[in-house]
Amino acid sequence: MAGILEGRVAVVTGAGRGLGREHALELASQGARVVVNDFGVSPAGEGTGETPAEAVAAEIVAAGGQAVANGADVADFEQAAALIHQAVDAFGALDVLVNNAGFLRDRMLVNAEESEWDAVVRVHLKGHFAMLRHAAAYWRAEAKAGRPRTARVVNTTSGAGLQGSIGQGAYSAAKAGIAGLTLVAAAELERYGVTVNAIAPSARTRMTEGPFADAMAAPEEGFDAMHPGNVAPVVAWLASEDAADLTGRVLEVEGGKICVEEAWRHGPGVDLGSRWRAADVGGAVRGLLAKAAEPEPVYGT
Repeated sequence: MAGILEGRVAVVTGAGRGLGREHALELASQGARVVVNDFGVSPAGEGTGETPAEAVAAEIVAAGGQAVANGADVADFEQAAALIHQAVDAFGALDVLVNNAGFLRDRMLVNAEESEWDAVVRVHLKGHFAMLRHAAAYWRAEAKAGRPRTARVVNTTSGAGLQGSIGQGAYSAAKAGIAGLTLVAAAELERYGVTVNAIAPSARTRMTEGPFADAMAAPEEGFDAMHPGNVAPVVAWLASEDAADLTGRVLEVEGGKICVEEAWRHGPGVDLGSRWRAADVGGAVRGLLAKAAEPEPVYGT
């Protein structure tokens, strides 16, 4: 059976490990041709000399898919532009941008260093902006040339940005900024056929192994709700043409649960209790949106 992303071209940032790796693999398994980006840094953003993007791209190719690796720093404006151009040069187009790259430098506010704040905000918030800016310019040019794309952007915010998280001032601020940027980009790019949404994932990655190790631990048996692969089918659906009716929204994803965020409050949710199939996500999300639109009951006195 053909995947829901057959013929589409995607860029996934921070795709060498964790959530990004799972996103790239899922998109490829659904038929997308993928540019796998990763700068190859530690969870704190320090250079490691490793090339995880190449490993993931090789894994996709070995499985019969199409992928190329990229080691750009997405918060570098010129490198971000070159990353967008690489997708077009390698595969002839760009249809999907998944912004996932980021790292942590957690610190209580009273001990936070300016350099730590700047580094975290740079990679998360500026990284999202730089990639969005150059992708949007490409899609606008295509639309004006009579070649509009049914393009999709999937940003990555966090529960820390929506509800706050002690010791993560810079990270929470950057992630809240990404939620706001998602709203603006959705409104501005709608005229070009581009939808812009965000996910707020909860999963076991290098970034959560330290501060949230107990909550993220894998169970001895049964469904592993914190496995990062649980988030990927939701991203795949958001990247598909079927998701044309959803834009400017944040979906919180944890295990088999999808929750439609209402501003900075939890909205209605449904927990499948297992890993979602990408093809089933659309119906579930639309059902949640319909529930959210129901009027509040009026009780007599």
